[in-house]
Amino acid sequence: MQLSEQEIVRRESLKKLRDLGINPYPAAQFKTTSTVSEVVEEFDTLEGKEVVLAGRIMSRRIMGKASFAELKDSTGRMQIYINRDELCPGDDKTLYNDVFKKLLDIGDIIGIRGEVFKTQVGEKSVMVKELTVLSKALKPMPIVKVDADGKTHDAFSDAEMRYRQRYVDLMVNDQVKETFLKRTRITNSIREFFNERGYLEVETPILQPIPGGAAARPFVTHHNALDIPLYLRIANELYLKRLIVGGFDAVYEFSKDFRNEGMDRTHNPEFTVMELYVAYKDYHWMMDMTEQLLEKVSIDANGTSKAKIGDKKVDFKAPYPRVPILEAIKTHTGHDVAGMNEDELREVCKNLGIEVDETMGKGKLIDELFGEMCEHHYVQPTFITDYPKEMSPLCKEHRDNPDLTERFELIVNGKELANAYSELNDPIDQLERFQDQLKLSEKGDDEAMFIDMDFVRALEYGMPPTSGIGIGIDRLVMFLTNNASIQEVLFFPQMKPEKKPVEITDESKGVLDILSKEEKMELGTLKEKAGLSNKKWDKSIKELTRNKLAQVNKTDEGLFIEVV
Repeated sequence: MQLSEQEIVRRESLKKLRDLGINPYPAAQFKTTSTVSEVVEEFDTLEGKEVVLAGRIMSRRIMGKASFAELKDSTGRMQIYINRDELCPGDDKTLYNDVFKKLLDIGDIIGIRGEVFKTQVGEKSVMVKELTVLSKALKPMPIVKVDADGKTHDAFSDAEMRYRQRYVDLMVNDQVKETFLKRTRITNSIREFFNERGYLEVETPILQPIPGGAAARPFVTHHNALDIPLYLRIANELYLKRLIVGGFDAVYEFSKDFRNEGMDRTHNPEFTVMELYVAYKDYHWMMDMTEQLLEKVSIDANGTSKAKIGDKKVDFKAPYPRVPILEAIKTHTGHDVAGMNEDELREVCKNLGIEVDETMGKGKLIDELFGEMCEHHYVQPTFITDYPKEMSPLCKEHRDNPDLTERFELIVNGKELANAYSELNDPIDQLERFQDQLKLSEKGDDEAMFIDMDFVRALEYGMPPTSGIGIGIDRLVMFLTNNASIQEVLFFPQMKPEKKPVEITDESKGVLDILSKEEKMELGTLKEKAGLSNKKWDKSIKELTRNKLAQVNKTDEGLFIEVV
């Protein structure tokens, strides 16, 4: 393991602490009496009194016999004052002169006992009387500095590093922690809304024999004991509706779902959805409920129904407009697609420059039309309603038009936030819809739904009229925290494997440095510029190609080498 100079110094300090008889990782409980925020907020009450705090050293100013440091705990930061003679009242000054000044570093975790006071310049502080080492940090953390003008220097801002090392991100970027605190407030607000109405929070299987409830490509695994393939759930819908069949009137679940599909700024293969099913309701009732829920959640999270999303202002205050999807397509494309067959829809898409293929049925073609040409127009919360039957295999047929279903999607800032139905509870109709999905699968649609015969059997026992909804929690958090990327609202987003640095010889590094300036070069020209002996040249080229840092290609003009 290659250690930096700072890492070596910290390991030497660790050894010296142990040599002094100090355990840098003590096992005993360290009992605190207060948090940093409590000391700051209740300063008038606590001034002159003793407190015990624990936290991480974020900065230090060593000044001879007295020093200042900044202590950070889970609630905030505050200044601590360390005077040599207050900390070490006897003849032995080792704890100050050696431990604090020489062996502790920024990032170390300490416990302190001391007196709350205010410095001559008015800074709320704690004068340290006792100091306990609780954890020695062996890696240096980024030092983020904010000057008097509020300008940040040396910010830990590289997105890949931040997502890969979220623990460091949370240490140094306070606004990141606030995003995740707000995420918890959002989920707690939803739970409170449902629990007040007597709805039951439940748990359903993540490993499923049939991935149902959505049109998506699943992750596949194998159960060794049962010797059967299983799938990570793409949705929990069919299990929650089984519970409605079983006699529960209202059930909800915060569900981790998994879809083996693309990744971008708004999609992660592992994501969180809240799904709710309420018996004896329909999609009109669900629209009313959704408006009330989101207005409350926004106020609980931000103190207002208004949210800033990028450069736009969105208001979650009820009510929201309700627009049929075919009307939206007609408004924004000029094409009335109601009643069109598959070939006519495909022709419309092609004329509008939308990429389509032969595997797409009517449902997917209409979905593409709306997604490409209409969705981005709906910035304020808007219910898009009454989807064609081909788009909604689990949704009840519209009471006024047999070609449509009683479904809505809630669109906010041009993105889907929620999807809801008057649920299909006719088992014969449901089986026919599943069979239609099977035909799409046979055409090559790898996102078509599987047939779940046990779910059909459950419906045959009778499911009451029911309305259900799924709300994307990650996307809701993005909206209410003004984050444009889903990775910002997930503690540990999925990342590509971390590339380990490749060790190569100095000669190879020199060759790669020359090549990197032009990216591609004739092999003989590169050899001439490198100035290596034949033996070292051959070794360098083999090393670069073996480690996939460069590749050699043969063309009509000769042999060329380029950076990979």
